[in-house]
Amino acid sequence: MECGVRERLRQKIIEDIDMSQNIDDEGIGEIIDRCILEETSGEYFPLKEKVELRRSLFNSFRRLDVLTEFLEDEDVSEIMVNGTSPIFVEKNGRIIRTEKRIDSEEKLHSLTQQIVADCNRRVNEASPIVDARLKDGSRVSIVISPASLSGTTITIRRFPKSRIDVEKLIQLGSIDEALSKVLKALVCARYNIFVSGGTGSGKTTFLNALSSFISEDERIITIEDSAELNLSQVKNLVRLESRNANVEGENSISIRDLIKASLRMRPDRIIVGEVRDEAAMDMLQAMNTGHDGSLSTGHANSPRDMISRLETMVLTGVDIPLQAVRMQISQAVDIIIHLGRLRDKSRKVLNVSEVLGVEDGQVVLNTLYEFVETGEVNGKLVGSLKKVNNLLNVDKLLRWNMKELYEEGDSGILRL
Repeated sequence: MECGVRERLRQKIIEDIDMSQNIDDEGIGEIIDRCILEETSGEYFPLKEKVELRRSLFNSFRRLDVLTEFLEDEDVSEIMVNGTSPIFVEKNGRIIRTEKRIDSEEKLHSLTQQIVADCNRRVNEASPIVDARLKDGSRVSIVISPASLSGTTITIRRFPKSRIDVEKLIQLGSIDEALSKVLKALVCARYNIFVSGGTGSGKTTFLNALSSFISEDERIITIEDSAELNLSQVKNLVRLESRNANVEGENSISIRDLIKASLRMRPDRIIVGEVRDEAAMDMLQAMNTGHDGSLSTGHANSPRDMISRLETMVLTGVDIPLQAVRMQISQAVDIIIHLGRLRDKSRKVLNVSEVLGVEDGQVVLNTLYEFVETGEVNGKLVGSLKKVNNLLNVDKLLRWNMKELYEEGDSGILRL
């Protein structure tokens, strides 16, 4: 059906709606049905087109317009709106250009205001960048003019409705069963773990999977920019979320503020969704002050790069010697798990490394597992995680009596 018919009907529906009344979804549906019948009387319109038109009109009033069909598609993991240009989506790891678009900047503006209002946020020329969250948990990033020269930009990161656990990661080929047992032991023995990787490598999903190993009787504090973690098995759970400043530049709540507050809430573990600024110092101090088993993620290209990024983030917030920063990192972080997206778009664990300490002024890493590519079959990469070295720091394993998860070598030393 022509776009002009849809727009004409939309204007008629707006005129028929009494904006002073709190009309419900059923009332909107009845008005839409009546207007469609009046518009199509005397002409033949296929039932399929009428149903599609009704859905499109309803979505424009009570949902997120053309974005709704993508939000209802389980195969779509990312939705990218670049102004009034055609919308792009990511399906099964591949970006696809669709035929759908938002007709005008006015509609885009209305849509962005609807999104931010639902989560008590605000976006305008004075504050043109905002992160938000939809009711289904999807993460939204909005950038408007003057920061965006391409018009209003909306990027929505969707998450599976069913939680991806470790068993699912094994099915997807992200890890193997042997590594899953290792990870379970590391989490249960309260090793402090950082998950590193690039954008879209699956850090939050992997962090969620790791959290499933946490005992349900522990008190956990999660800290995030936009709440995404789902620790359904934990009963004693406190979820904290940061907040941007208002239009006057006041009342912001930073990740640093939340980490400091969490230390007074008697947590067994602290889980920070992502560390990206000077809050890294507070996270490291929390790991160093009796909160073993804490977890976090960060953007990096390798475990070594994660160390460098942590150094840089700490130094942006405090003026202390680099050597002192490296000592803090080596004493706080036990394990770095690095994720990546390969050229076939699959997400895998590429490296698991242990942080040993500082030697000759550098943080020393001990590679435990590394992904080795062995070939390609029908466009899919073939490879596996190979064990490189044994875990050397076994103190926490012994302290938490995790012997049953390991095999003893000839020397009697627990081997991981």
